[in-house]
Amino acid sequence: MCEWTLGHSYDSRLGEVRWDRLGDPGAEPLVLLHGTPFSSFIWRDVARALSGSRLVYVFDMPGYGSSAMSERQDLSLEALAGVFTELLGYWELTRPDVVAHDSGGAVALGAHVDRGIPYRSLALVDAVSLSPWGSEFFALVGRHTEVFCQLPDQLHRMLLRSYVSTASSPGLRPGVLDALTAPWLGADGQAAFYRQLAQRRADETYTDRIQSGYAAIDAPVLVCWGADDTWVPAERGRELADIVVGSRLHIIEAAGHLLPEDRPAELTAIFLAFLQDVA
Repeated sequence: MCEWTLGHSYDSRLGEVRWDRLGDPGAEPLVLLHGTPFSSFIWRDVARALSGSRLVYVFDMPGYGSSAMSERQDLSLEALAGVFTELLGYWELTRPDVVAHDSGGAVALGAHVDRGIPYRSLALVDAVSLSPWGSEFFALVGRHTEVFCQLPDQLHRMLLRSYVSTASSPGLRPGVLDALTAPWLGADGQAAFYRQLAQRRADETYTDRIQSGYAAIDAPVLVCWGADDTWVPAERGRELADIVVGSRLHIIEAAGHLLPEDRPAELTAIFLAFLQDVA
C-alpha cells in the first residue's frame, strides 16, 4: 500500500507540520522520526504494524513530505530538534519510546542529549550520528547547490529518482519510488530538495558536538543497520553501538539505508522484542 496521508497539523516555529497517530489512545506512546530526503511515508508499514500494541505518532518534519516548505526555513538538525521538542510538548508526551531513521536519528539524539528530553527507549536506524556521513552525491550538491537548483525539470527528476534508488539494496517498487520523490518535484520541490541537502552537509558540526553525550544516554538503546547501507555504512552502526553503553546492535542482511522499506517485517519484529524487554 502506497497510500499515506497525515490528518493533523501543528503550527511550529518553522511552519506547518503535518502529523497523525495510529492505535489505541490508551496504549504506550511511540514516536517515529524520518530522515533526509524522506518523510513519514517510509514508516507506513512499520507504523501500522506497531499500532496494534502502541499509540504510534508520525510526522513530516518542516521542509519535508506534506509539511511546509519555504525558502527561509532553518532546516538545520538543531532547529529540527527544537521542533521535535515542541511537538512532544504539544502531544503531551513526557517519556515516549522513540524510533528514528537517518538524520531523524541526529534529531532524536540532539533532543535527548542537548535538550534533556527523556525517552523510555530509543531505537536508531541507519542513523546520522557519527561523522563522516553522507554519499558522494550529497557532498557534491552541498558544494554546488545553486547549479543543481537550475537543472531542467526532466534532468532533476531523473537525478532525483536515481539518487533515492541508491538508498535501497533490493530496489524500490515503482509506486514507492514515485511517492518518495513526489515532494521534491516542481519548482518549489526542486529548490527545497537541494536546499535541505546543502543544509545537511553543514550539519556535521552538530553531530560532532553532541556525540560526547552519547555514552551518557540514560535510556535503553537499540541500533539497527542495513548491512548494505552505502549512504551511512554499517561500520558507523557498530561504532555507535560501542559508544552507547549497553546498547543492542542488529545488522540486517540484504538491506540498504532504507531499512524500513527494505525489511519492514524484520525491523518491526526487532522493535517489538526490544519494546517488550524494556516494558
